[in-house]
Amino acid sequence: MEITSFKDLIVWQKSIDLVEEIYKLVRLLPPDEMYDLSSQMRRAAISIPSNIAEGQQRQSTKDFTRFLSFARGSKAELQTQCYICARLNLLTKEQIKPAMELLAEIGKMLTKLIDSLNDKQNLN
Repeated sequence: MEITSFKDLIVWQKSIDLVEEIYKLVRLLPPDEMYDLSSQMRRAAISIPSNIAEGQQRQSTKDFTRFLSFARGSKAELQTQCYICARLNLLTKEQIKPAMELLAEIGKMLTKLIDSLNDKQNLN
């Protein structure tokens, strides 16, 4: 299948699912976290599909790979923020579990896509 749009990428689709999940989670945070942790979590979540989309629309494989790396960094940032929520007892491990599972899946997909693009670039 030829990828003609970032919307065709399953990793982008899963990242959009993650954004929805994070928005549900941050609504559960205490009001005093509304402008700190919850804001950071929303921004990191949004950054993942945004970087995938921007990279896919670039004209080079090198640029796409770079933006996928940015997405992977945002994934690690969001994972850390979810851990912080659990460690501070702001959210339970059970509450963050769906997000953490999506984060793990997205991380694997990003790594495979980056590796695939690097292999493709090395063949050229």
